[in-house]
Amino acid sequence: MSKIVALSLLIGLAFFGTVEAKKKSDIPTVTVKNLKGRNVNTSTFNNDGKPFIINFWATWCKPCILELNNINEKYAKWQKETGVKIIAVSIDDSRNSRRVAPFVKGRGWDYEVYLDENSDFKRALNVNNPPHTFLYDGEGNLVYTHNGYAPGDEDKLYQELKAISDKSK
Repeated sequence: MSKIVALSLLIGLAFFGTVEAKKKSDIPTVTVKNLKGRNVNTSTFNNDGKPFIINFWATWCKPCILELNNINEKYAKWQKETGVKIIAVSIDDSRNSRRVAPFVKGRGWDYEVYLDENSDFKRALNVNNPPHTFLYDGEGNLVYTHNGYAPGDEDKLYQELKAISDKSK
């Protein structure tokens, strides 16, 4: 009887230890495509322990383009200071998605860009209208979100980014 109890205890400790060791992540598991057309699971989105931003946008969305252009002007500085990575998720449908890669290249955006042609990821994160921005810490925990864009919103995003970067130092 004591062997059964000991074995049960060991199995229980192993199970709970595994659960505790697993990183928490607020990112839903959905399949999107990269710009080469390959499927990518969103649960793999990370930045090696550094913060990252997921931004939903579309080629037809003027505020989205303005926001990503304004962030792009500061992105190198942000990366140097915080190590942040931006993941730009286009919600252009399958008819327009072939325009995304030349659109991004033409603007010189140095972001990771993915296509959410069926809006599965958009729905999973309850995004209604672009632009919609999510800031995650290095563990994949959502720490800030913002919907819409007005000039200067990127400065508020940067303040939030700095705050979580300073905490992790």
